[in-house]
Amino acid sequence: MLMSFRFIDKEVNAKQLSPLNLAFIGDCIYEILVRETLVTDANRPVNDLHRESVKYVSAKAQTEAFEKIKDMLTDEETAVYKRGRNAKVGHSPKSATEGEYHCATGVEALFGYLYLTEQTDRIKELFSVIHTEHT
Repeated sequence: MLMSFRFIDKEVNAKQLSPLNLAFIGDCIYEILVRETLVTDANRPVNDLHRESVKYVSAKAQTEAFEKIKDMLTDEETAVYKRGRNAKVGHSPKSATEGEYHCATGVEALFGYLYLTEQTDRIKELFSVIHTEHT
């Protein structure tokens, strides 16, 4: 599962980044977790992998994921999530409600923050609950 280091050796203060910057990197981290999970669960055709991944990475799925982990979050993590959720994204979602889209942005911001602050074990813990409850 996710490596316990960042790829770029450059200091970054995650608390000073905009919530949309956190969501930008968090989207990728969340996608890696999903893809790694799917690939390690079974060897299957790429089209099947893609179809399965959508079940995790859609705004609706990330909203459901948040419901599973929300009571586990620390005050700091909840604050990061809320910053992401409340960010002005500048466009309307196509395949989700506004609420789902904002919630998903909050989840992505949280995962981005945890990644940039090198809290890999916490990422694994939260994603494990999401994945275990999803299957």
